[in-house]
Amino acid sequence: MTTAMLTSTNPFTGEKISEHLALQGEQISAQIGIAAAAFPAWSSKSFAERGKVLHAVAAQLRKNKGRLAELMALEMGKPVKEGGPEVEKAATCCEYYAEHASKHLADEWIASDASESYVKYQPLGTLLGILPWNAPAWLAFRYLAPALMAGNTCVMKHDPNVPATAQALADLFKEAGAPAGVVVNLPLRTEHVEQAIRDPRIMAVSFTGSSAAGRKVAATAASELKPAVLELGGSDPCIVLADADLERAADVVVLSRIINAGQSCIAAKRILIEAKVYEEFTTLLKVRLAKLRMGNPLDSTTDIGPIARKDLRDNLHRQVQQSLEQGAKCLLGGEIPDAPGYHYPPTLLADVQPGMCAFEEETFGPVMAVMPIENIDEALAVANNTNYGLGSSIWTASTSKSLRAVHELQAGQVAVNGIVKTDPRLPSGGIKQSGYGRELGPHGIREFVNAKQVWIK
Repeated sequence: MTTAMLTSTNPFTGEKISEHLALQGEQISAQIGIAAAAFPAWSSKSFAERGKVLHAVAAQLRKNKGRLAELMALEMGKPVKEGGPEVEKAATCCEYYAEHASKHLADEWIASDASESYVKYQPLGTLLGILPWNAPAWLAFRYLAPALMAGNTCVMKHDPNVPATAQALADLFKEAGAPAGVVVNLPLRTEHVEQAIRDPRIMAVSFTGSSAAGRKVAATAASELKPAVLELGGSDPCIVLADADLERAADVVVLSRIINAGQSCIAAKRILIEAKVYEEFTTLLKVRLAKLRMGNPLDSTTDIGPIARKDLRDNLHRQVQQSLEQGAKCLLGGEIPDAPGYHYPPTLLADVQPGMCAFEEETFGPVMAVMPIENIDEALAVANNTNYGLGSSIWTASTSKSLRAVHELQAGQVAVNGIVKTDPRLPSGGIKQSGYGRELGPHGIREFVNAKQVWIK
């Protein structure tokens, strides 16, 4: 068997950092076997016992926050000033489920023709999490924390771009004194993921990534009759009406678009602005975008780090150029910097219309597309005119218009006068080509359990 490797590349410089062994064949099976062997003992522990472990892991996350932020900066370009808060958020997720899992999974009594009838929520077994590179710590623990507190054991197949970060996250469990095998790292090349999904000891799959990859994961899992949760791409609309607090909206919309250099599924990607304030609000956005500082993600003053890979940066530039050819106007950015690494500047595309590339495709980078709309009716029609349905937002002072948007926007999340974000307390997920199932909140922890009906005469 030829040795397979995963290569860490620094997107700031384009230089190789290190290589890591990728598992193959029987090595994959053996690693999954470690997690499967740990399941009986882990699932038999009480919520309090499992919670104690998750609290210890949260403490280790905070203890290693600087190191993890640096690893993410080196492997995928996230500025350290964003990496630290991401690790903190992962720790908070551990603590949330440690403290609330018993309530979310308590027996649910339902009246029937029995003397007693209720639903008991029990773990499924060993799960497979297939994770992306763009939020390596948060997206790992969004999967791990609820799954572990439900009593499952977890196999973590992280993205090949972040092998050192993945191993560091897995090591935290050993450092926290967690039982061996409750979380195992599975460093794989993409072509070997199917073997992991089909392993009979894997009972369910959690996947976060592109819609194209999600289709392949879903098809493979379905062929094995295994449940899956899919959090896929998005082209999130953000509606800004004329009665909104425009200064505040501009601050938050820019933040939502450029977090992680715009490499976020729930970033505000299509900005739909009421015509009477279109020029004014577009100017507010341009001023804010122009102030952002590109640079080394290890520098605490950097606002925008590099795009994670060269192919992703080049595809983003294609999307910008194609949109300009289709009639959009570039008010800022739009050119690849003459420098090493995979940088792309904050870019503002104006007068974008349905049918243009920046409207139809997910743009995964610091590219903001704005277009004028006449009123709330047109805004909602345009917002829903997409194959995606992940997040959405509206800025308005009108209660009636905001409630209408909440009702009519076709998305898994709606934010009113605020940023679309993920929160351990609230369910997160999408519809249409943005996936199915939910993570986080009480809904997320119930995705990978057996809702067992109990009927007693």
